[in-house]
Amino acid sequence: MRSRPRQERGTFVAEPSTYGTSRLGAPLQVWRPTGPCAALVFAGIHGDEGETTAVLSWAMRQLAEPPPRCAVVLAANPDGLCRGTRANAVGVDLNRNFPTTNWTAEPVVHRVMSDEPRDIELSTGASAGSEPEVQALVRLIEELRPSDAVVAVHAPLACVEDPTGSPLGKWLAERSNLPLVDDIGYATPGSFGSWAAENDYHEITYEFGVDSPESHLRNHAGMFAEMFAREDW
Repeated sequence: MRSRPRQERGTFVAEPSTYGTSRLGAPLQVWRPTGPCAALVFAGIHGDEGETTAVLSWAMRQLAEPPPRCAVVLAANPDGLCRGTRANAVGVDLNRNFPTTNWTAEPVVHRVMSDEPRDIELSTGASAGSEPEVQALVRLIEELRPSDAVVAVHAPLACVEDPTGSPLGKWLAERSNLPLVDDIGYATPGSFGSWAAENDYHEITYEFGVDSPESHLRNHAGMFAEMFAREDW
């Protein structure tokens, strides 16, 4: 697939469709592939990881045509991204709210800086799958049924987590120079990864490291643009 001239990359070549609405009524948008869906890539489920949204946006804007086999969600938590919060508008960590057998009502803790303790409490929701952003993402995946993988883009653990060590996981790790791991190193009840495993979807977690916004764009956007343009799945 040919690349778009740089001077035209201020906009997208195609418009997204809406697959749901957030707690505050923001549209949840997906760029759909022109053919059968091989992969869904989503970013911004944690609103304090805005670098993930910026990188996927820049990758998409490099394409002269819509992606043939990849669906792309730039902002799975638009309310959190607008507010700069990890959680959604009612304080729920969406990546602990998926309808899984291991979901727990216990608060989850996180940290803002990598050298700080994990002591900021967030809700996991009133019940498993209670949040509209989670419900909509589950419906979208069940509709698209990506045949190869769902790639969840996060920060700042600097790795590619793929328990199966699949060709796509290895390609992402090699192209990004990030280590390929089979486990993130701690339990994640109610996470998207748990839901994907329970529902037979191949999930890969792609984690940026701690770096400047420009470095993230340089190090990751070109690879994602290449992935979005792939037809040979």
